[in-house]
Amino acid sequence: MNRSQLIEELRRIVGPGGVVADPVALMTYDADGCVMDTGEPQVVVLPTSAEQVSGVVRLAARLGVPIVPRGAGTGLAGGATAIGGGIVVSTARMDRVLEIDARNGRVLCQPGVINWELSQLVRPYGYQFAPDPSSQKACTVGGNIANNAGGPHCLKYGTTSSHVLGVQMVLPDGSIIWTGDGNPAPVGYDLTGVITGSEGTIGLVTAAWLKLTRLPEAVRVVLALFPDIAGASASVSQVIASGFLPAALEIMDRLAIKAVNDMYKLGLPEQAGAALLIEVDGVDDGLDELLADMTAICWRNGALDVRPARTPAEQNQVWAARKNAFGAMGRLAPTYYLVDTVVPRTRLPYTMEQVGRISQEYRLPIANVFHAGDGNLHPIILFDRRDRSQNQRALEAATSVMHVSIEQGGVISGEHGIGVEKQDYMTLLFSTEDLAAMAGLHQSFDPYDLFNPGKVFPKGRGCGELAALRKAGVAWSELKSP
Repeated sequence: MNRSQLIEELRRIVGPGGVVADPVALMTYDADGCVMDTGEPQVVVLPTSAEQVSGVVRLAARLGVPIVPRGAGTGLAGGATAIGGGIVVSTARMDRVLEIDARNGRVLCQPGVINWELSQLVRPYGYQFAPDPSSQKACTVGGNIANNAGGPHCLKYGTTSSHVLGVQMVLPDGSIIWTGDGNPAPVGYDLTGVITGSEGTIGLVTAAWLKLTRLPEAVRVVLALFPDIAGASASVSQVIASGFLPAALEIMDRLAIKAVNDMYKLGLPEQAGAALLIEVDGVDDGLDELLADMTAICWRNGALDVRPARTPAEQNQVWAARKNAFGAMGRLAPTYYLVDTVVPRTRLPYTMEQVGRISQEYRLPIANVFHAGDGNLHPIILFDRRDRSQNQRALEAATSVMHVSIEQGGVISGEHGIGVEKQDYMTLLFSTEDLAAMAGLHQSFDPYDLFNPGKVFPKGRGCGELAALRKAGVAWSELKSP
């Protein structure tokens, strides 16, 4: 079947308005938020129902054409990029909230629902959807599930996987299944856990039961300023070690402070080397005393100042600065490479020293904005991608950060996923036997490797090859031999 025939078949399934085939329009879909990797799809479809998704997938399976699931395209690891062409299935038009079950604290919705809008919709019922990525005003629930997205408040409330009660999904053969019915205590294999974080490689979510979280009675926010990032990092570690569980602990370094100062006019002192944002929530009674205990730790670690955000407007301003810090980086450089790694909290001070060393070694400024409470780092390598030398140095600096994180007992992603950006780092973290086990699971869902192929698993070792290795029981020593 040629491309014209493929497009006609897809129009028959999703309607003429649900197919994007014009070459200029397809350029919109040649990358997600990770612009380091691009790939143009053959065609894009925008279905509105699970049945339409199933029809598209059945057609693709019959023709052997890859399927690339895509939400809002805000991902930062190339997971929604059609590296090898194929059909991009965008769930942007599957944006209906199907049921709000406030009595049981859950909601049923399609994957194209915007994260922020979902929380606003359930707010009158006294609830929120707790996972809150920085892109929450644009990212979708489906994308959150695909990447097991995190966010500042995941320190207390957990990542997306803690809030998914079951999904409807289309398998690579086009069949439609449910992994759960919204019951918080399901039985049988945890297929919901398998699909959450699978980055579109084993199925496409078409609806989801999500757990809602009660809005807290009260919230307190303070911004503690330090002369350097070491004092802020030490405070984070000591707050957690003291048995406290804040809603969020976020750090911005000097470069990040400069960017958000310029954009949001926060009036933060230029001598501040780091800002630690602390949020506590819960019952109003005793909350001020709890926050006072935490800020006392900051003072003991050399804080220059502690500034409470007393009103909701002030709290919103501080959070807007933090959540839009990445966008503010455009004031510092024309391009940035956002690295996503995790280290144990106790290793934060040393790791940040190493990030500073890497910045000097590769002669590129690195700003830092990160979820310090759970050790999820986001070094932001600032460069100009039009300069080939800077482009190469940025990639090498990111690799060095990965190595440091793993050496400190960390992992290569906290919330952005692996996609294509980090697939070759997987061998730093996992043995061949580990990867073969993962590939075996993947192949049980997608035996022909048509769902988001070329992602997650390292290049040069395809998913099918690794799965075959698993079946054959071939040792690593044999694999290395020619």
